Amino acid sequence: MKTNSLLRGLVGAAFLFGATLSAHAADTLAAVKAAGTLKVGTETAFAPFDFIDAGEHAGLNVDLFAEIGKELGVKIEWVALPWDGVFPALEAGKFDVVAGPATITKKRMERYRFTPPIAEATIAILKKAGDTTISKPEDIAGKKIGVGKATSQLDQLKEFSDTLPTKVDIREYPAFTETYADLAAGRIAGVANSLPNIAFVASQRKGTFEVVLPPFGKKSYFGFIGLKDADHAPLMDAIDGALLKIKADGRMADLQKKWFGATFDTPDSVKDPAF
Repeated sequence: MKTNSLLRGLVGAAFLFGATLSAHAADTLAAVKAAGTLKVGTETAFAPFDFIDAGEHAGLNVDLFAEIGKELGVKIEWVALPWDGVFPALEAGKFDVVAGPATITKKRMERYRFTPPIAEATIAILKKAGDTTISKPEDIAGKKIGVGKATSQLDQLKEFSDTLPTKVDIREYPAFTETYADLAAGRIAGVANSLPNIAFVASQRKGTFEVVLPPFGKKSYFGFIGLKDADHAPLMDAIDGALLKIKADGRMADLQKKWFGATFDTPDSVKDPAF
């Protein structure tokens, strides 16, 4: 009799524990819905995704998260900080998701969860207009090239540098806006960044910058980032669903066209990144 009572008690406790875990797993999405606000962390020096224009936060991410907010029925609250502080702040719970976006890589996927890709992220070189010393990516050998600190672009530039007869003189910057300023001033010979970013910068400053083609990096994609745990899974599922809907009905393509002047053929998910 005592054994049956004990067994029933253990079964009941296990059921209650499972139910508690299930309820807890929905807490992040439920909290966002209850607050009516999705907190999004980002760096505002990564045009055309996030940047400050006439004192206002603008870019693809602003427009895209506005659409995500509509789909989830919540407002978007932005939290801006330097890129090298974004991931620590996400893990510290300062916000719910990172806009960024970030290049989807194998290493990052081990620790974080990515949304469906929102744009291509393949890396290329930006040079000063009229610089005849750089006509292809290999020409940056031995030259000073700027790149963002703590970025996948930095990792890819280092990897590419190792294949050249003379290593690149890599200069790391807290923000890409500083690399463009130094490039315009002639303090560096080029900037290594994702093609969508430098294509936008070149289009905004015609006669100052030019893109060096082809890109030298492996085919890659940008995605938004969240925590990879059960608590955040329902929220990330909801964001994924919203993005796929936005992609399917053409809103994603419209925003890409607005900010890049072109659309990107992106997969619905990335399972095995190129690097």
